[in-house]
Amino acid sequence: MIGVVATLKVQDGKHAAFEAAFLDMAAKVKANEPGCLVYQLTRSRTHPDTYKVLELYASEDAAKHHGSTDYFKAGGALLAPTLAARPEIEYLDAVA
Repeated sequence: MIGVVATLKVQDGKHAAFEAAFLDMAAKVKANEPGCLVYQLTRSRTHPDTYKVLELYASEDAAKHHGSTDYFKAGGALLAPTLAARPEIEYLDAVA
């Protein structure tokens, strides 16, 4: 299994647009990617402009497939204008 934590910082006043675009994309991920076991948007309680996406994939191939989908690319284009900085992505290996 492959884990991913994506940290996204959102501009003031753009939280609603960010969440709407992300949740639309997340619904497509959940409907179309059986190899994506978890795809959850979370918001920091201490830094309300910071969101983290918690992702868990069954395999490296499933993680690669996620990034190559048309809806992921289109979602990224919609999210970009709401972000205050580039996303920080951390990849994790499952410990079995």
